[in-house]
Amino acid sequence: MMESQIKAIHQKLVKKEISCSDLVKEKLNLLKPNTHNTVNSLLEDYALALAIKVDEKIANGETIGLLEGIPFGIKDVYMLKGTYTTASSDLLKNYKSAYTATAIQKLLDVGAIPIVKENCDSFGHGSSSENTIFGAVKNAINPELVAGGSSGGSAVNVAKEFTVFSIGGDTGGSIRQPAGYNGIYGLKPTYGRISRYGLMAYASSTDCVGPIAKSIEDIRIVLNVMSGKDVKDQTTYVSEPITEETIASNGSVKSVGYFKNFIKSEAIDPKVKSDFISVVEKIKAKGIKVKALDFFKSDTLVSTYYTLAMAETASNLSRLDGTNYGNRIEGDNLKDSYSITRSKNFSEETKRRIVGGNQVLSQGFSDEIYLKGLALRDQISRNFEDDFNEVDVIISPVTPGTPPKIGDSLKDPLAMYLSDAYTVGFSLGQLPTLTVPQGTETGLQITAAKDNDELVLKFANFLKDTI
Repeated sequence: MMESQIKAIHQKLVKKEISCSDLVKEKLNLLKPNTHNTVNSLLEDYALALAIKVDEKIANGETIGLLEGIPFGIKDVYMLKGTYTTASSDLLKNYKSAYTATAIQKLLDVGAIPIVKENCDSFGHGSSSENTIFGAVKNAINPELVAGGSSGGSAVNVAKEFTVFSIGGDTGGSIRQPAGYNGIYGLKPTYGRISRYGLMAYASSTDCVGPIAKSIEDIRIVLNVMSGKDVKDQTTYVSEPITEETIASNGSVKSVGYFKNFIKSEAIDPKVKSDFISVVEKIKAKGIKVKALDFFKSDTLVSTYYTLAMAETASNLSRLDGTNYGNRIEGDNLKDSYSITRSKNFSEETKRRIVGGNQVLSQGFSDEIYLKGLALRDQISRNFEDDFNEVDVIISPVTPGTPPKIGDSLKDPLAMYLSDAYTVGFSLGQLPTLTVPQGTETGLQITAAKDNDELVLKFANFLKDTI
């Protein structure tokens, strides 16, 4: 029997050891003091109304589903009709969703109960959850350190058990890196496995919806519910549900790869490096073949990723000019109104990315920079295809170093970008990749070929008992 908070709580609800209303109140009471700045808004009335319905079903002897009555958190970039969806920004601080994101709707359809909209880097721009109007999110293990980003609030709520699971968003590592910083599981599924409809777009070609939880089994349960084709998102595809039985056995992983230059990189912390090498030895000791692979230098990956992500976010955020959405500030004329609204309401980091993106897309530069970025992305994808002809999965550290102190990354944006050195490559390749809270201080990342999310969970389960 695989460990699972969802299943344990489900059993308690079914056996009437706890009422759903009490469970939801208990979680809300943990969130109310907002000790770690994880809360943008509490969905108290909404959640309690749903909890009462679950209690009535149980009282009437009706069967409840596995996720029915389970309280979860939502990163504040997802639409949930009638709730504030702020993206932790001044521009949208009073914006209420007019509809619900597909992934969230699927969770509502099976009875899961959303209790909080969670603090994050504004529009997903950041790797530390400090770039937010609600104050920096504090790390679950050491509150003086950053929580990681951009899904920092979601990761901390799970780590502190303020929510049973949370739904983050991952563009270049925004689920995996905070999961690593807070010692929990976080999955970026294969691109297109889960609909992005109703997620505020950052970089449309790498944005992924994914679960954050304390066990592999809970990741699997939530992933299955959210996956699937959606007519509202043309990049989605039909995928098979992953069963508990398949991931419980590890018959299929015969070979594991890792990237030499990640480990030889000057940026890697010596302790992260030595811990990673000892993981490799433990895997070898189990009779699994381990292969050192060649890959692009991590600074090439970071610059390719940020070139494309900034171009896409400049384009995606152009709709936010205060005309249709958000907090409009009137100027002397229309152009002036646009300019003041955007200057005053966007954070420094968001402005940096929009300016960078518009530069990359501008005449004279786009051939030089943007097209080169696209070509590199294709090379990176081809490289991965070759790698997965040789090995079943790839393991890597989640981050080159440990979480910085709150305040430090704001002084040095470049250092913040480089903290994504080991996550962005897999985003560019649109691959399924999971952070597991083992191996190094910020965990390990397990990656497989496209649409092989099952293998990632399977190997994670094997590693749980191996290292």
